[in-house]
Parts: sequence; structure tokens; C-alpha cells
Amino acid sequence: MWMYEKKAASSGFLLVAGVDEAGRGPLAGPVVSAAVILPAGFSVAGVNDSKKLSAAKRERLFDDIHSQALSVGVGIADHEEIDRLNILQASLLSMVRAVEHLSAKPDFLLIDGIFTLPSPLPQAPIKKGDSLSVSIAAASIIAKVTRDRLMDRYALEYPQYGFEKHKGYPTKMHRETIARFGACHIHRKSFGGVKEFV
Repeated sequence: MWMYEKKAASSGFLLVAGVDEAGRGPLAGPVVSAAVILPAGFSVAGVNDSKKLSAAKRERLFDDIHSQALSVGVGIADHEEIDRLNILQASLLSMVRAVEHLSAKPDFLLIDGIFTLPSPLPQAPIKKGDSLSVSIAAASIIAKVTRDRLMDRYALEYPQYGFEKHKGYPTKMHRETIARFGACHIHRKSFGGVKEFV
């Protein structure tokens, strides 16, 4: 999990940030990205792709990562930006914002996926990076927990949709509530499964 960080360090880069997003697939809510710079002695066991962890484990690791990381940045692109830009461009925008919100400026980025960011910083996209890079895995956990907490707050505002259960993803329950109640303010109006009910 340290291979890509060590490779960047061997090339002279001192502050390597892992970057990942959560929320490309949902029908509602924002896409949330995180950027994380870890110290060389980072020792939290169990850091992995957030999708492979239980919610309780993610919550525990969220606090551990925050306590040990050199810097953590979060970036958000909301449902309106997603509809205006498309989900890919909104995801990249949220990643750029996450990097900009780091208190320590990174000199190299490791990015989950196959796309680079519109940033002058040296960077490397890594397919399935959240399973291959400890920095990207840490970012995936921060992004996922942050987004889940946001969706829990939206669940209080729009209780009929059950956002606390599915976090906006296109489950059978979520699709049925959209068909029954129509789209609410945070639904992605350009997405199939929503636009039909706007």
C-alpha cells in the first residue's frame, strides 16, 4: 500500500497527497472528495478502500486518520454543479477543491481513477488506487464518511426518502420514493431515475 508513495519520494517529492471521491453513483446529494497527506510513520491498521469496510470501521478510521495525517482537505460539488457540469467534471472539480483545502501544499498527487486533475501539480492517476495506495485509501474513507454524514443531515430535512439508509444511491426503496414523492431539492435532475419525475 506504500509503493506509490515510496516511488514519489524516491523521485524527490516530499508531500504526497492521495485524492479520492465518494458519491458518483447516487441519484441525490453532492459528490465529496478528500485529499490526505500522511506522515511516513503512519501506523493505522486496516486502512483500505472505504467500500470494503463497515460503516463502524470507517467511522473509527476517520478519527484515526484525522489525528495522524499531516493534512486533510475536503472538497464538495453539489447536485446543481453535477447537473450543470456532468458527474465526471463535478467529481474532478471536487477533487481540485479538496487539494486546495489542504493546509500543507502537496508537491505530488496520487489520484484514484484514470483521469488527471486540471492542476499544475505533478500527479499520477491510479486505477483502483483506493486498494493500492494507503494515501488514496485514507482519502476514500474521509470522503465516504463525510458524504454519509451529509446525507444523514439531509435525511432529517427530507425524511420521506430514507437518505439515512441508502445515502442517495439508486436502491429499490429510493427509486420507489422518488416515484411516489417526486424529486426533492437535492436530487440530481439530469440523472435517469430522477429526471422522469421532475
